Amino acid sequence: MITGLHSLIYCDDPEAARAFFRDVLGFPGVDTGGGWLIFTTGPSELAAHPSSWEYEGRSGGTDQRFDVSFMCDDLALTMSELAAKGVEFTGAPAEQPWGYSIGVKVPGAGEITIYEPRYDPPALM
Repeated sequence: MITGLHSLIYCDDPEAARAFFRDVLGFPGVDTGGGWLIFTTGPSELAAHPSSWEYEGRSGGTDQRFDVSFMCDDLALTMSELAAKGVEFTGAPAEQPWGYSIGVKVPGAGEITIYEPRYDPPALM
């Protein structure tokens, strides 16, 4: 049976992204050979979302098929800790129906979302 979730982030500069995950976010990992690092990211969860929606009088949609986000317990504290390590954010924290979020620049890999959920994450139950 399924025992975990393996996520991939495709990068223009994998070394820079790996250093960010290892040195800035502090994810422990193993070298599976040739510098290919696999990181422990903690509990995971999976959701199936519609590609178009209406919510509270607003509609939206996306062409995305997959997305990876990081969860935290306290977005303001997490942002403060990451800013002290030189992390760049995109935009300002945004209140969403499901939590509070912000974009984070991952060197060599683009942007990823960090969010503080408003729900009890099943990954942590």
